[in-house]
Amino acid sequence: MRDDDTIVALSSGAVPSGVAVIRLSGPRAGGVLSDMLGALPAPRQLKLADIRIGEETLDRGLVAWMPGPQSFTGEDCAELQVHGSPAVVRALLRKLSSQPGIRVAEAGEFTRRAFENGKLDLVEAQGLGDLIEAETENQRALAYARLEGGLTRQVEGWREQLLDLRAEIEAQIDFSDEGDVGALPESFGAEVEALRDAIGDVLATRGQGRILRSGFRVVLAGPPNAGKSSLLNALSRSDVAIVSDEAGTTRDLKEVPLDVRGQLIILIDSAGIRDTTSKAEAIGVERARQAMLSADQVLWLRAPDVAADDVQEPEFAGEPGPKPPVAIIGTKSDLGSVPGADLAVSVNTGVGIASLLDRLYEASGAGSVQASELLVSHERDREALLAAVISLHQVAGHLESSELAAEDLRQASFALERLLGRMDAESVLDRLFSAFCIGK
Repeated sequence: MRDDDTIVALSSGAVPSGVAVIRLSGPRAGGVLSDMLGALPAPRQLKLADIRIGEETLDRGLVAWMPGPQSFTGEDCAELQVHGSPAVVRALLRKLSSQPGIRVAEAGEFTRRAFENGKLDLVEAQGLGDLIEAETENQRALAYARLEGGLTRQVEGWREQLLDLRAEIEAQIDFSDEGDVGALPESFGAEVEALRDAIGDVLATRGQGRILRSGFRVVLAGPPNAGKSSLLNALSRSDVAIVSDEAGTTRDLKEVPLDVRGQLIILIDSAGIRDTTSKAEAIGVERARQAMLSADQVLWLRAPDVAADDVQEPEFAGEPGPKPPVAIIGTKSDLGSVPGADLAVSVNTGVGIASLLDRLYEASGAGSVQASELLVSHERDREALLAAVISLHQVAGHLESSELAAEDLRQASFALERLLGRMDAESVLDRLFSAFCIGK
């Protein structure tokens, strides 16, 4: 792979389709259009033209010329909007990529070039990937806010504050003998704490951001024949799970995604919890227990026609980490009631099904937050912000040693710069010399 290659790829969906978009990026993009049209069209305007390569006309469609750096990748770019015929697309890609200096792009290479040319940072690039994969309204809103720089702007603001703090303390280290550099202001420690708390507040939204991006995971659990698979089918309005009166029918986990008012809710059917001599069923029971521990919500099902089981509700005693919330769902309410149930449902009559979906939506938190206002949704977000918070927390104990406190602040800056994909060590020097009248 050479960075000075011009790359080409199909950028629209799979063919056949009504329209296919073929994108080029690199130094040969303008030459391709010139050869095709006889001259470059006006930038950023669609032009209807014959799509010609050599002496052969392959199609007729719209072409666009986007010279760098005002393009998605920051390079010279061209787009061909042609008919979405597999034959047309194959012919264009084959003939274009056979020309000198042009090759088929690797996965994600257009976005990578946009990052390398400063058109996107890593956070925004992830937002673009999330937007492409979004299936629900909340996922779309969360991804679009990220792509448009919501988290980037917040991180840049913190980074500016850190540069100011670092400039103050590093002036103490490097220029302590200069008369115009005094002691650290009394507010220095408070400013560090305020910045730490601000980052910590955003970091605290990681759980909700993860739910909106990846889905609210709900495990249907309970003893055999409590109606787990039947309830899964009813909630998803499809026959995705086998329903049988035979205990132990479900032995593996089955996940079904639901879009409930724009929120992704992932239902997980699991094996009935009971003691068993079957090795295969025992594996299923253990997987069910593990799924419950990692769930955002457990629905423990009880049925009036199932005899009392040794396990009346999930027990998480002795398990490390936080425990998931548990709701008791009385199934088969058309046959009778279940004492102590939080909600009664019946897949035969439909009673309680809509109410259960409403409860899951509320439990997901989707109704109480705006997806576009959540900033943290990836694990690398959490890791970077947590590293910054830890470093800032350490500053308070190191204020007596300017060198140690300065290193803590540097580590906090580096954590934020790594999040954005930048390592701009020289900028703190620029800030230092502009903020202090050192005159050297």
